[in-house]
Amino acid sequence: MQIQGFTAIITGSTGRLGQAIALGLAAQGMDCICHYYQQEEAAQSVAAQITAMGRRAATVQADLECDADMEQLFEQAAAFGKARVLVNSAAVFERCPLDELTGEEVQRTLGINLAAPVLASRSFVQMLETDGLDYQTAEEPFAKIVNLADVAAMKPWAEYAAYCASKAGLIGLTKALAKELAPGIFVNAIAPGIFTWPEPMPPDEKKKQLDRIPTGRFGQPGEIVRSILFLLENDYITGQTLCVDGGRSI
Repeated sequence: MQIQGFTAIITGSTGRLGQAIALGLAAQGMDCICHYYQQEEAAQSVAAQITAMGRRAATVQADLECDADMEQLFEQAAAFGKARVLVNSAAVFERCPLDELTGEEVQRTLGINLAAPVLASRSFVQMLETDGLDYQTAEEPFAKIVNLADVAAMKPWAEYAAYCASKAGLIGLTKALAKELAPGIFVNAIAPGIFTWPEPMPPDEKKKQLDRIPTGRFGQPGEIVRSILFLLENDYITGQTLCVDGGRSI
């Protein structure tokens, strides 16, 4: 699919990977809607870097668990124009042993990591339909959704039960939407390995994790960007989860 000159909506654009994705798509000629929740300054910095590349950018604050905020996000995206890519990057990543896990923590993790991508995808599709784009009658894809999952969906971490469950659900969502939205909208997922190391972590734990990665190193954000670009440009891949993890998942 041709992406140059179109707009990408990136949720969680202030995270390390979210920032890299927004800047990477802009470098390939896309305009960007940079969503953030609390980090307004970081979002403005990302937008400024995008405009410095000669592309358009807008920042939108939204609590993805709030229906009104979600509606506002896509109203602003519609007004911005030509949105054809949605990257569901926003996530909650919190360690919590099972015996300490509360219902509120489970609901928040599932709300941001799974429910929000469901509702964002729905709003994205509705916005496209308002523009007269019908995914059921299209002869080729005109829009793409990319979900950021995690290899923890396949290789779970102890004491991250809610997080691992949410990312496994996101992979299921990716497959379900790929079937429902074809042929006009393709839906895929990226499952990163370790890119942003949760600090503080003991050095021995870090070494243990490195020993489990065949390539012997953690990932770089640019490797996620290139993987997303591959999925955006390929018009015969949908419903798939691409593990970008240095072999951690094998």
